[in-house]
Order: sequence, then C-alpha cells, then structure tokens
Amino acid sequence: MLIIDFILNIDVHLGEIIANYGRMTYAILFLIIFAETGFVFTPFLPGDSLLFAAGMFSATGSFNVIFLALLLWTAAFLGDNINYWVGYYFGQKIVNNKYVPVNQKHIDSTQEFYHKHGGKTIFLARFMPIIRTFAPFVAGIGKMHYRKFISYSILGGFTWVGLFVFAGYFFGNIPIIRDNFSIVIMGIIAISVFPGIFKLIKSKLKKKQL
Repeated sequence: MLIIDFILNIDVHLGEIIANYGRMTYAILFLIIFAETGFVFTPFLPGDSLLFAAGMFSATGSFNVIFLALLLWTAAFLGDNINYWVGYYFGQKIVNNKYVPVNQKHIDSTQEFYHKHGGKTIFLARFMPIIRTFAPFVAGIGKMHYRKFISYSILGGFTWVGLFVFAGYFFGNIPIIRDNFSIVIMGIIAISVFPGIFKLIKSKLKKKQL
C-alpha cells in the first residue's frame, strides 16, 4: 500500500524529498531508476511516473532537465547491463533458489515476449512495467549477443527516459494536469500495462479455442 500511495501521489512525495534532501535528490532518483531495472526483485519501483514527475519539477527549477535526463539514462543503462550479466552468469541458479523473491510467472511471460519480438524486446520492454525489469535478466539467461543487447539497451533507455522526463517538463505544470496529477499517473500506468494485459487476454482466448 505504501508503494501504491507513493506512485499515485508521487508529485507530493517527490516534492518532500526535494525539500528535505536538495541536490541529493539526484542521487536518490538515480538509485531508484537503477534498481528498478538492475535488480529482478524490485519490479514494483516506480519508473514512468517518477520520470514524468521529475520532469515536472525540472520545469520549476528543482533540477537541470538536461543533466537529469542524462543521469537517469545512465542509471537505466547501468541497471540493464548489470541485470544482463547477472542473468548471464547466475540467472537460472537465482530463479531456482527458493530464497530469492523472483516470480517465475514474470520470467515466463518475459520469455514468451522474447519468442514473439526477439531482440526488440529490450527496446519495447522499456515501456512495460515489470517486463522491463526482467527483460535484461532473461536476455542474459538466453545468452543474447552482447553487442545486440547493448544497442537495444542504449536506444530503449534513451527513448524511455527522454520521452517521460521531457513530457513532464513541458506538460506536467499545465493546471489541469497538475491539479489532477494522480489521475494522470493512473493514465500513464494504464497505457504502460495495456500491451501486457492485451497479450494475456489474447493468449487465454487462443487456449480456449484450442
């Protein structure tokens, strides 16, 4: 419930963090974005909504928007790569370890996504909560060629961070958006999870037909 409250009221909580920690907020944002993709047991951390809110606060002078975007892209890139190499060397051992809180269903759904979209999954997953956390890990388990992985990782992270940070920067302080921020965040989440829900429904319908 604390995570849900933080996500839906992220503008309020991020404002409190900025007020309490000042420039250290850059480091806090870096760690959250890094952890969301870097560790397979933290898919619940906010990504899209945090980027949008950070962009909104950049427009009020709390952050330098260019520096922020580059910093958070670096966090996303490093998280992707660490997760890939952990999956590459230790992936299946981690999945099989009952003491590690990794949901096998998330692994399976990400693998299915790979079978359908191939290497493009690394790029597409950036815009899909939960799957973006597991995509680099599963790519490592599957021994995806690193050069291919890193090219999609760079492009995906750059597009994802840039899109949401600058959307927040340009549109976050429009009165109707600022005054209904929780609804906007719910809309962002709904758009993000829609492809996964659509895929699940489509898969179940196919099974029923068989």
